[in-house]
Amino acid sequence: MAYLDNLFSVAGKKALVTGAASGIGRMAATALVQAGAEVFIASRRGEECAKVADEINALGGSGRAEGFAGDVGSEEGVAALVEEVKRRTDRLHVLINNAGLTWGEPLETFPYRAWARVLNVNVTGLFHLTRELLPLLDAASHDADPARVINLGSVMGTQPMADGAYSYTASKAAVHHLTKTLANELAGRHITVNAFAPGPFQSRMTAFATGTDEKADKVGARVPLGRIGNPDDIAGATLYLCGKAGSYVTGAILPIDGGQSVQHGMSLFKGLD
Repeated sequence: MAYLDNLFSVAGKKALVTGAASGIGRMAATALVQAGAEVFIASRRGEECAKVADEINALGGSGRAEGFAGDVGSEEGVAALVEEVKRRTDRLHVLINNAGLTWGEPLETFPYRAWARVLNVNVTGLFHLTRELLPLLDAASHDADPARVINLGSVMGTQPMADGAYSYTASKAAVHHLTKTLANELAGRHITVNAFAPGPFQSRMTAFATGTDEKADKVGARVPLGRIGNPDDIAGATLYLCGKAGSYVTGAILPIDGGQSVQHGMSLFKGLD
């Protein structure tokens, strides 16, 4: 166990997870606390973040969570969140840019305003928050144990599909490209930058499709591995990238999608006879 603990422990590390009041952000925050990290949970719903932090702490992990309000949807919101984090710590070992929005509507009526609203959070806010927190990431980084940035992408950012969420799918493709760009630029500062590209998980954003077990089973039936994702899937990926095991990984877009990113309906020659 000592060997595994050394590979995947995040004991003593300090992390910020945005949008962590629910869904994948909460799953990642829970994993970090269970593995010994001090985790700051921030979203627009500050009271809910405080409640979620208490619930995570009640699980008895070796770390601890703190929840407070933070909005990455505007320049002012990013600045306020940065100041709040700086008030609580002088270094940050892990930044998980999980906060995100979506908008679904048919192509014929998809509104102009849906682009600015979604991209402001999913791309613009992600970029500016990361940049403004670089001094704290620098303070926690060194060659043997880099600081870590994990951005939340999506299988929709790797596959040409929208399902009516045109600004969302474009934003996640942008997140993937920005992840690789920042990975290249920040490697010399001993900061790794990677992204998750999840398939379907139960969350507030996907409640319309996964909000009940019956709905989740229907969605899961379309996934090559036959199910939607669960909290352990996010936990394992989070601890891998944030622990010693992931210290040599940067610029990766990690598919956590049950095989959806390699799923296709094409067949060039099979069945021609």
